[in-house]
Amino acid sequence: MTGCIVCGAEECREELIDEVFNVGGRYVLVGSVPAMVCGRCGEKTFSRESTEKVRRIVHEGAKEPETVPLEVYKYG
Repeated sequence: MTGCIVCGAEECREELIDEVFNVGGRYVLVGSVPAMVCGRCGEKTFSRESTEKVRRIVHEGAKEPETVPLEVYKYG
């Protein structure tokens, strides 16, 4: 990665993050996803490999997912 796609900063670092994805109108939380995170603005970018693995996890459902309560608020 040559830099942050949002702010252009060069100080991106690899981290394992928990991310919520909207998949067909349902929200799923995937934990410990490898991502590049901008040190300046916090933008998260995923590699093609990570994106493909998340897709397989969510769509192929190799394991029964855990469930957690989630509070949802509307802004408007």
